[in-house]
Amino acid sequence: MNRWASRSAATGTMPAVFVFLWSTGFIGVKFGLPYAPPATFLTLRFVLVVLLMLPIALIQRAPWPRSPAQVAHLAVVGALVHGGYLGGVFTALHLGLSAGLVALIVGMQPVLTAFAAASFLGEHVSKRQWTGLTLGVIGVALAVAQKFSLAGFSIAGFGMSVLGLVSITAGTLYQKRHGGAFDLRTGSVIQFVAAALVTAPFALVLEDLHVTWAPQFLLALAWLVIVLSIGAISLLALLIRRGEATRIASLFYLVPPTTAAMAYVFFGETFSGPAAIGFVLAMTGVALVIRK
Repeated sequence: MNRWASRSAATGTMPAVFVFLWSTGFIGVKFGLPYAPPATFLTLRFVLVVLLMLPIALIQRAPWPRSPAQVAHLAVVGALVHGGYLGGVFTALHLGLSAGLVALIVGMQPVLTAFAAASFLGEHVSKRQWTGLTLGVIGVALAVAQKFSLAGFSIAGFGMSVLGLVSITAGTLYQKRHGGAFDLRTGSVIQFVAAALVTAPFALVLEDLHVTWAPQFLLALAWLVIVLSIGAISLLALLIRRGEATRIASLFYLVPPTTAAMAYVFFGETFSGPAAIGFVLAMTGVALVIRK
């Protein structure tokens, strides 16, 4: 009885742990991006994940996908969720788009996912869930309002943010429809190889591949590789496998306000009253969406 209760409690905390870990990614980017251009930074991150996970998968004799189709499905998800989404966000920030504007754009993912899930996955989105999605949008807007700025705005930066939004939405839906059950160790190897193949050409052609190996960059890189690319992505895969796409996507509403709170702790950035209200609204919206 205690074993089942512990397992149920662990499963119940997975969404909260995922939101916390995913939110730290923006802090890691802020620490590390000044020391390497975006595609170079991401390619290095993806390669390190593969170099870390491949020996683990081989030593533990983790099962590999049994068909080329399964490999292709995992590769598509990796290219979209890692290569497309992270590439878009990193490049938008590198091009000078404000963090608040980037967060607001990619924060539209739950609404976009809800529309798409109804069409492609046949998921029914109730009036209560639409109300929650609307509250989530308002909450995200309030959470990032203080950091919202059109300074440094460019069409290219805006386009890269939209690319990130579309990529993670498409990746989430694709994994829900085609991903199925897969081993997280071997699956991670395939997904991050595909992601590296997406970003490496941009690093080779458009960037000088220069990296400043400062302690701050090494710390940020280690955190993004181990905690984000392995920990948070594994949790996301488990959540997508167990839940509806709309419910999982709604968790992303909590990322901007959580990141704002972390920025207050790590960088001394202000966490205003409207941001706190936005956090509450976003939490309320997510509760309405994910409640059975």
